[in-house]
Amino acid sequence: MGFEQEFMEYVKQKEQICRENDSISDELFSQYGVYRGLRDLDGKGVVTGLTTISKIVSFKTEDGRRVPCDGELWYRGYQVKSLIQQYGDKGFGFERTAYLLLFGVLPTDQEMKEFCAVLSKCRNLPTNFTRDVIMKAPSKDIMNTMTRSILTLASYDRNVGTNDVDNALGQCIQLIAEFPMLAAYAYHAYNHYEQDESMYIHRPDPTLSTAENLLLMLRPDKKYTKLEAQVLDVALMLHMEHGGGNNSTFTTRVVSSSGSDTYSAIAAAMSSLKGPKHGGANLKVMEMIQNIRENVRDTEDEEELEAYLKKILDKEAFDHKGLIYGMGHAVYSLSDPRERIFKEFVEKLAAAKHRDKDMHLYNSIEEIAPRLIAQKRKIFKGVSPNVDFYSGFVYEMMGIPLELYTPIFAVARIAGWSSHRIEELIGMNKIIRPAYLSVMEEREER
Repeated sequence: MGFEQEFMEYVKQKEQICRENDSISDELFSQYGVYRGLRDLDGKGVVTGLTTISKIVSFKTEDGRRVPCDGELWYRGYQVKSLIQQYGDKGFGFERTAYLLLFGVLPTDQEMKEFCAVLSKCRNLPTNFTRDVIMKAPSKDIMNTMTRSILTLASYDRNVGTNDVDNALGQCIQLIAEFPMLAAYAYHAYNHYEQDESMYIHRPDPTLSTAENLLLMLRPDKKYTKLEAQVLDVALMLHMEHGGGNNSTFTTRVVSSSGSDTYSAIAAAMSSLKGPKHGGANLKVMEMIQNIRENVRDTEDEEELEAYLKKILDKEAFDHKGLIYGMGHAVYSLSDPRERIFKEFVEKLAAAKHRDKDMHLYNSIEEIAPRLIAQKRKIFKGVSPNVDFYSGFVYEMMGIPLELYTPIFAVARIAGWSSHRIEELIGMNKIIRPAYLSVMEEREER
């Protein structure tokens, strides 16, 4: 038996000891009034800070009671749906909204021109960085590759540890510009070295938007349609910010509060985002949809589809977890506003790509699943499809590889993380240090 096998046997033996000593009963959480995941039974988060960057509305107060309502998402005082209505078909919506999140005001035409020019000049990685860093040790896990690149970029910054606001702001703008390159190049390196495919390293075009450049850098022929760029731009706008309490943004603020540097804070946020309970959710939706296609003879037969969805809920099908992925959200109740906004663009793209049958399947699941979940489980705040129910479908229609679904989320969310880092540096000046109540039993030494 080699050491590796011996080591794994040792770890398996010790795992049970960990389980015995690290398990804490549900009764103790109830006894001490401690909420798992910092959320109460209604899904309401424990308030840990204040922010002016964004707002999420999922309940309203009527006659002194909290009542579920259609969800709302606000960026710096503007409803996201109004921003997309105004900019969603003009291009550069992501850039305009990034400016809004960073600086708190919408840019004038001149300010927008200057900001886009700055982003374009920042889309320039250090000499030989792509060859020496990104192409070394490529991985299917593009999020890990990007995180390594972010931390390596710190070694090229002479002011890496300076937390003056202007320095941090410059670092954030640089990262916002570089993220699409880090994602696209990391994928091409993996696809070439691990998949034996051709590798394309296209330089970004300074005249194009973030969404356009992402498609240009990903595709061998650099070509894309106006509709594809528009839908991707809207997807980036919808994913770029979601309040200070989401896991990765809270991570950004926690690390920033310790006085750590920008690269470390953003790398920590990346590590949080990649989890399947956070940014990796759309991958599970795609796996589930494929499983449904393989096991439902006629996906347009709603009775057959409903019967299979019941099997998924009963842990008899798919991954046996009892979850219909893409349904429900930790915060929203009656509806996820991002899903409602996005669906209009999804339908346009599905029509252009001749994917009407697939669109019908998604619509059917959206109609059937909430009813089945409500019948199966005690629901405190309602259940509805979330934005990740459709985002994977959109990326798949564009030919974007599965490995890039979560990295594209990061390309969007870096704008929100950056805004929260700056707000933390300016307004807080206190390390985030919550308490854990010890329920340890004291023992005498043997």
